[in-house]
Amino acid sequence: MTKVVILCGGKGTRLREETEHKPKPMVMIGNRPILWHIMKTFSHYNLHDFILCLGYKSEVIKDYFINYDLMNGDFEINVGSMTKKVYTKDIEELNWKVTLCDTGLETMTGSRLKRIEPFIDGDFFIVTYGDAVADVNIDELIKFHKKEGRIATLTGVRPPSKYGELEISGNAVTKFNEKPKSQNYVNGGFFVFEREIFDFLTDYDNCVLEGLPMEMLAQQNQLSVYRHDGF
Repeated sequence: MTKVVILCGGKGTRLREETEHKPKPMVMIGNRPILWHIMKTFSHYNLHDFILCLGYKSEVIKDYFINYDLMNGDFEINVGSMTKKVYTKDIEELNWKVTLCDTGLETMTGSRLKRIEPFIDGDFFIVTYGDAVADVNIDELIKFHKKEGRIATLTGVRPPSKYGELEISGNAVTKFNEKPKSQNYVNGGFFVFEREIFDFLTDYDNCVLEGLPMEMLAQQNQLSVYRHDGF
């Protein structure tokens, strides 16, 4: 079964008001954490085998899954003996397999990935970030990766510009475009990797996936880009 690796170890410093007491993937969207929404996306494409690379406040994510059945289903408990029976028939995520791996508090993305190598048993696997909420067509992404035949595929996205743009004639604005999409593609995550990716990574804490490993893959013509223009 194809593994889905989710990088959940960062400190989320740009969202400090939320991440002071929880890791970024556990920030709520509606009544569910970001992580749940990401996993549901993959589950929609019949990908149910997850590996979570934990670091900052890993205990929050561990506690969430340890108590998932209790918090999302019905149960009865015998007070005093504390024996309990859980009714899980209404929980849609019963087919999820979740492997939780502590990959270090200060570890960079490439090192986190290297440390879960023993859990990867297929020819290829998928990797994304713990805040990667998008409507990428995962089936098409995998099909594209296999067709290209390279070691790595990343999803290129065009985010909105930080600022609005003006077209000007003289002193008059002729067109106002509020936060248009960038003309250039940036790394949007949603990677597909062959097992050979591990040859480009090290176990040292400072190995950044998006640094030297990606540069080397590009230099060797082993990095493809799957263009995603949706959300």
